[in-house]
Amino acid sequence: MIKNPFSAIIFKEENKDNKGSKGSVEFQVLSFTNRIRRLTSHLELHKKDYLSQRGLRKIIGKRQRLLAYLSKKNRVRYKELIVRLEIRETKNH
Repeated sequence: MIKNPFSAIIFKEENKDNKGSKGSVEFQVLSFTNRIRRLTSHLELHKKDYLSQRGLRKIIGKRQRLLAYLSKKNRVRYKELIVRLEIRETKNH
């Protein structure tokens, strides 16, 4: 069961192609991106919530490592994911 309706739509769309799964790098990056956006909006209201800031930094690091892995393994899928999720490309890539 997927709690986030946005990721449910993406997951259904990827399953049509029969290539996406919850363990895929794309789906993991998608779920991290949703959590990052949710935490960012939370931190705009609660500026002194330092535990959430730490959690946000950890999630951003995990997403960065996954994106670095994907860019090394398959550059085309990496570019498609960056465009699809509207994320900035890191400076090293």
